[in-house]
Amino acid sequence: LCPPAGPSTMSTEDAEWLRWVTKQFGSIAGEDKEIDLEEFKSALQVKESFFAERFFTLFDVDGSGTISLEELLEALSLLVHGSEMDKLRFLFQVYDMQVEPRGSEDALVHQGPALSPPGVSSPPTGSGSIDPDELRLVLGWCLQESSMALPEERLGDLTLALFEAADKDHSGSITFEELREELEAFPGVLENLTISAASWLKPPSPPPLEKTHCPPYLTWPYWHNHRGNLALLGGYSSLNLLLFTLAALGHAGQGGWVMVARGCGQCLNFNCALLAVLMLRRCLTWLRATPMAKVLPLDQHVVLHQLVGYVVLLLAAAHTGAHVANFNRLAQQGGHRPLTEYLLSAQPQVGGVGGTASQTGLALQGLLVTISIFSSPCVRRSGHFEIFYWTHLSYISIWTLLIVHGPNFWKWFVVPGGLFVLEKVLGWAWRRAGGLRIVEVNLLPSKVTHLVIERPQSFHYQPGDYIYLNIPAIATYEWHPFTISSAPEQQETLWLHIRALGQWTNKLHEFFQQPEPPSPGQKPLSRSLGEKRRQHQAQCYLDGPYGTPSRRIFTSEHAVLIAAGIGITPFASILQSIIYRYRRRKQSCPSCHHSWCEDLQDEEMTLRKVDFIWINRDQKHFEWFLSLLTKLEMEQAQQEPGGRFLELHMYMTSALSRNDMKAVGLQMALDLLAAKEHKDSITGLRTRTQPGRPDWDKVFGKVAEEKRGKVQVFFCGSPALAKVIREHCHHFGFNFFKENF
Repeated sequence: LCPPAGPSTMSTEDAEWLRWVTKQFGSIAGEDKEIDLEEFKSALQVKESFFAERFFTLFDVDGSGTISLEELLEALSLLVHGSEMDKLRFLFQVYDMQVEPRGSEDALVHQGPALSPPGVSSPPTGSGSIDPDELRLVLGWCLQESSMALPEERLGDLTLALFEAADKDHSGSITFEELREELEAFPGVLENLTISAASWLKPPSPPPLEKTHCPPYLTWPYWHNHRGNLALLGGYSSLNLLLFTLAALGHAGQGGWVMVARGCGQCLNFNCALLAVLMLRRCLTWLRATPMAKVLPLDQHVVLHQLVGYVVLLLAAAHTGAHVANFNRLAQQGGHRPLTEYLLSAQPQVGGVGGTASQTGLALQGLLVTISIFSSPCVRRSGHFEIFYWTHLSYISIWTLLIVHGPNFWKWFVVPGGLFVLEKVLGWAWRRAGGLRIVEVNLLPSKVTHLVIERPQSFHYQPGDYIYLNIPAIATYEWHPFTISSAPEQQETLWLHIRALGQWTNKLHEFFQQPEPPSPGQKPLSRSLGEKRRQHQAQCYLDGPYGTPSRRIFTSEHAVLIAAGIGITPFASILQSIIYRYRRRKQSCPSCHHSWCEDLQDEEMTLRKVDFIWINRDQKHFEWFLSLLTKLEMEQAQQEPGGRFLELHMYMTSALSRNDMKAVGLQMALDLLAAKEHKDSITGLRTRTQPGRPDWDKVFGKVAEEKRGKVQVFFCGSPALAKVIREHCHHFGFNFFKENF
């Protein structure tokens, strides 16, 4: 390795970088001021890595088996500050290594090539060219670094594709000039070539400069995208303020504490009734099909329910505190009645049925605190959903006590309470109609259970809807919401894809893992892995369907669907529905048998373009819906050129970027083989799986350039990623909708 050519002067930035590297080196090296292979791998935070050993060997210029500070600085200066040719020369040396011709190395495909022993005494000189065995060896480790697993034949195909493309003179080996020429066919790779594993030696990024522009919530796109929510919150706050003021003024002259208590009490009448309204799922689903869906923020009804719940808790605390303060004042003035008598004994002048307002109020306060504690995210998402479920059932006691406690609450509650009871009765009647049979179970990677359930003739739903599922064999009284992953056009069955994350979902997965022979004369439950369950145990009950934000997709013009992991389930139903609509509109010429699809736009579907983006951590997660995506691509292939209505975009986050030295060869080979076979080696789809995470600026920039109509982005996945995508949508002026998943 030679230092990069350039001016002898050192910039301030380079000097700072040099000090940083020296400091890092000193914290890692021992008393001998040298780094051996194990220390080098420890610094890179890897236990066993082919590339760590190759980098170490190439850094060890004198072949001593250790790296000095001078050797490290020389090598890193080349890699960080060197020219494109310097980086390419280093990459070539990584691939150019002395290996024996392939013999019996079948295990290398699955377990990776054998590592050289630690403490190499001298670096391999190389042959000055890369032969097929060397290339295959490095590509095998590239796969392992990117958490990919391919059969031996596919590794051979990748090696052959890259070797044939790079070996321009067909000499049987790749020279440095041939590798450079091949890399030039991939724009942007050379200038961005890095070693991500050496990031520990890069100085920390300077703190970002203070931005002078306004915060996002003060910008026009933010207000435009949230105008419905903001208007609703403004109206909600104003109404509460009006109710508080009127009730407080109505009790003027009775003392400040009484005015506060009465004002909060009137607000509690309204908010406790509103809590019921926000959970009228059937009514809210019906409203989605009316013009009111464009005005009311129906997609946020769960968030609003949580918000109103916290408001009720605060109002109840203020209401109780004001009454206690007033009772304490009366006790001090009268002298003959202690405070405890006002709180624990029935007092006709206090209010409530039989003068029990104090006692019912304290009971209500305790129940509200209990519900709020066990409704917190740390309880719901820690595998203890049943605690949330059972404590939340105390809403029955709360509403009952409210009717006893407040003389006017029933006037606020009669309509929403009646609708709530009606919805519960309808749900109960539906369940009493009989259980449904689970006709098939498929156990998919990452503990995903695919249930195929018989569909009643009277069960009608829209793409993206969800249901509540109860399986008595798992838990008799527990109901859990899951998105329907099959299309409404699929008449015979319903599909659910359920990932094991909590106690109930883990029990579900374990239940169908256990083999059990069917009873005599009983038809067994179909299992993908050959396992059977008795038919009486494969019964379930459904409650629903209920609508979601996904219903807006078909009335969009340009829809961008973004799924992270199992978040694909609501979009699976929508994509399947698109397939069925294509089939209904397919036309064929009787003379030449040429087929095409008519315009998909109608009164129920105004879509002009759909971009579907699926982000997965590793390769096996794509198996969940590969058959569906394959059908989508087949339907698209029958369209006229340039008329693609649906585009797929796949990302695998565990795969190293194509700019990383440990992955550049693999990504080049995957691109070349995909172009040759018209098929991606990772998923088998026509769509090429991209390594790493999406660059949202580029993704949304391309969407904006297409100008296919108003863009609406629909996301289902983690809250952290939702926040990132929401910010980019605000920047581009796109509407953003998040599935409550």
